[in-house]
Amino acid sequence: MADAFTAWLSALEKRHLANLTFQEVRRSVQALSAIYVENRNRLDSGAVLNGAGKRAAFALFYAPLHFLLIREIVRALNAAEKTPSTIVDLGCGTGVAGAAWALEFEDRSPKLIGMDVNSWTIQEAQWTYRTFGLTGTARVGDARKLRIPDRAGVVAAFTINELDEESRAAMLQRLLDSRDRGCSILVVEPIARRVNRWWDSWTAAFQDGGGRQDEWRFRVELPDNLKLMDKAAGLDHRELTGRSLWLEGAAPIG
Repeated sequence: MADAFTAWLSALEKRHLANLTFQEVRRSVQALSAIYVENRNRLDSGAVLNGAGKRAAFALFYAPLHFLLIREIVRALNAAEKTPSTIVDLGCGTGVAGAAWALEFEDRSPKLIGMDVNSWTIQEAQWTYRTFGLTGTARVGDARKLRIPDRAGVVAAFTINELDEESRAAMLQRLLDSRDRGCSILVVEPIARRVNRWWDSWTAAFQDGGGRQDEWRFRVELPDNLKLMDKAAGLDHRELTGRSLWLEGAAPIG
């Protein structure tokens, strides 16, 4: 697993540093950090992926951090004990959430289905799946309308908070309905309360179904290049944080 992650990270650097300098990517990491923390109203405008520098920063820096966080959450929840045939990644971005979960299964890796509204991230997700040796497809579309197969694993990482209130309510009902069809559901969001005021109502709904809510702080030794970029950008990710909702399928998976 560690070797697969290291090889993927090395391939990412070759892919995205071919036409950009380290300093250009560092400045873009800082710009992305400011958007996420201080100017979240710019997310809907596409500011996160506006320009080659920001796209490279997202792929090279934030995607690996998200991968490591999801991996640790999956392990802490023992979410890879039962193997679904499919993992559905809602708002998949570059595909790291689904990939991190899929790689934790020992007997076989589930097929991945990713969907996102951004065509660039879909290309990256397809590349992520291939580079990890995973079977999967990713396509441009509205994740709110994606059909969720029976007995799938469903992950929505840093996605639900970006929906409007009406869409979020509809998505919650879709996820709860899929649980009744044997799907296990993992939702991951930042730990900061101010960026997910809807969290309490979702927590109540998951807990009513026998699920759980957790806040996580993982001490992780970052690879050297990630550590260097983290420091150069004036950030500190020696501790990865997030909050999750987890609900196992009502029927056995397998």
